[in-house]
Amino acid sequence: MDLATFLWMFVVLKIPVLAALALIWWAIQEPDSADTPADEDGGGNQRARPHPRDPGPRPPRRGGPHALPPGAPPRVRTPASGRRPARRS
Repeated sequence: MDLATFLWMFVVLKIPVLAALALIWWAIQEPDSADTPADEDGGGNQRARPHPRDPGPRPPRRGGPHALPPGAPPRVRTPASGRRPARRS
């Protein structure tokens, strides 16, 4: 491995990594507290209005194409037709 490749891999290619780390460090820093006075509320309302309450879940729908099928009809006894009694020998 020659010196140019070594410098390229271990020095030049680290510059974008260091720049990304510096950007992340800059982004997570807290702003200076002297910029915003502590006694100011930000210009909002004095009383925060709550969001309207959720009416809750809707009741289940009745009928329609995806409703439960109707129950089975009542069973009625009918005489068996076409059946012969079993022969006993």
